[in-house]
Amino acid sequence: PTAALPPPAVRDRYWWRLLPALAALALLVRVPSFTRPLWNPDEGYLAVQARMLAAGGSLYDTVVDRKPPLVPWLYQASFALTGDTTLLGPRLLAVLAWLLTAAFTASLARRHAGPRAGIAAGILCLLLSAGLSPADSQAASFEVFMLPATAAAVWWADRAHWCGAGLALAAAFLAKQTGLAVLLPLLWCVPHRAPAGDRARALGLLLGSAALPALLAALATAPRGFLFWTLTGSGDYLAFSGSLATLAGRALVNTALLAGAAAGVLPAALAAVRARRTGLDPATGWLWLWLAGAALATALGLRFFGHYFLHLVPPLALLGAGALARAPRRARRTALAVCAGCCALFLAWGLLAPRTDYEHSRRVAAEIARRTAPGEAVLVWGMHPETYWLAHRPPASRYLTAGLLTNFGGGRTGTTAVGEKWAVRGAWPTFRRELTTRPPALVVDDARGAPYRLSRTPTLRSWLRQGYVREGGVDGAVVYVRRGE
Repeated sequence: PTAALPPPAVRDRYWWRLLPALAALALLVRVPSFTRPLWNPDEGYLAVQARMLAAGGSLYDTVVDRKPPLVPWLYQASFALTGDTTLLGPRLLAVLAWLLTAAFTASLARRHAGPRAGIAAGILCLLLSAGLSPADSQAASFEVFMLPATAAAVWWADRAHWCGAGLALAAAFLAKQTGLAVLLPLLWCVPHRAPAGDRARALGLLLGSAALPALLAALATAPRGFLFWTLTGSGDYLAFSGSLATLAGRALVNTALLAGAAAGVLPAALAAVRARRTGLDPATGWLWLWLAGAALATALGLRFFGHYFLHLVPPLALLGAGALARAPRRARRTALAVCAGCCALFLAWGLLAPRTDYEHSRRVAAEIARRTAPGEAVLVWGMHPETYWLAHRPPASRYLTAGLLTNFGGGRTGTTAVGEKWAVRGAWPTFRRELTTRPPALVVDDARGAPYRLSRTPTLRSWLRQGYVREGGVDGAVVYVRRGE
C-alpha cells in the first residue's frame, strides 16, 4: 500500500539534500528562543531541578514534579556541557528535537505519498511548530522533547519494527505522560502490519519494549515516588475546575493560532478530510488515530495551554502534505509560501514580545542575591521557580512552587479548590519538616494576592510569624528575614 521506493542511491541523494535544509529551517524557526534567558516558568522549573540534581538531589524525593524524568535529565546533561547559568544547551537540544520530528514526519509522508509529500511534510512540521504564542512555541518544553519520540514510534510501527516502536513509545512517556497517546496508532499498526499468525508476538514486543525503559527509569529514581509523581498522584491536577469561559477562551485562541499558522494548507486539508481522501495511500488509519490521540492529549485536564497544542503538529503536517500531494505544483508552492509568511509573523512576535514575567522574576532574584550569600537556602512562595535559578540560590524545599502545596495551577482561573487541604497528599508534613530542619535564610512572599496567598495557608503563615519578620519588598513581593538577623 505504500508509495514505490526509489533505488538506494536516489534515496541517499534525497536525504542528503533534505536534511540540511530541514536543519537550517529548524534553526531559523527557533531563533527567537535564543533571544531571551527564559520563556516560561516550566523552563525555570526544569533549570532549578537540573541544578538540584547536579548538586546531589534525588528525583521524586528531594526533587519533585508531576512529570517523568527524561526532560530534567536532558537539562542536567546539557548544563554539564554549557554551564547552568544559561539555557543555551536545552535550546540547542530543542532545535535537534524539532529536526528529528520533522525528519520522521517527512519519511512517513514520503513512504505513503511520494517524495514531494515528504518534503512538504518536513517543511510544514517546522513551520507549524512556531504557530503559537512565543512562550509556548519557543520554550524548551516537555512537549518539544516528547514529539520526536512519538513520531519515531509511528515510523517504526509503520515498518513493523515493534521493538523500535516500543522503545520510542517509552521515550515519549518518559518525556511527558501524554506521550502515551501515540499508543493508539501503534495498536492500529499491529493487526495491519504484522502477519496474521504473528500479531500476538508483535503486540508483546511492542508493549514489552515500552515497559522495560519505564521500569529502568523507576529503578534509577525511586520506584514508589516514580509511580506516584508520574501516574497516581496527578488526579487533582487532571480534575476539572475553574472558569469554563476562561478555559473555552484559551482553547479557541490557541486553536485559532495554530489554524492561522496552517492557513496555507488548511483549505486543502479540510477538503481532503470531507472527501475522506488524505492524499496518502489507503493504509493510513494510523494517521487518524494519531491525530485523535494528539487531540485527546491536548484536551486532557481541560487546561488548553498553548504548548499542549504542539501534540497536533506532526499529524497535521502529514494531513497537509497529503492534501498538497494531489495539488498542482503552483498551488503547492503557494500554500507553502503562505504558511512560511504566517510563520514569519509568529517569529516576529517572538522577537518583539514583552518580557513582563521574566523582568519581575529577575528583580526579585536580584534582591534575593543581594540579601543572601551563595549556598544559603531561600523560600520563594509563588509560581515562578525561575527566581531560584536567576538568584543562583538553592530552594529550601523540594516543592518549588506553591502549586503542589495548594492545588493552584495556571489555567484554573476562578477555581475555589485552592489551599492546604487540596495539596498533594503528604506534602505539608514534608514541607514543615524541611523548613524546620533547614530554615531558609530568606523568605519571599510572591503571591501578590493570588488564591494561594498567606491568608489561605495558615500553616505557612503561623510558621512565618514565629521565626521571621517582614523587611521590605520588591516589585510587589514581600521579603521576610529571620528574627535576630
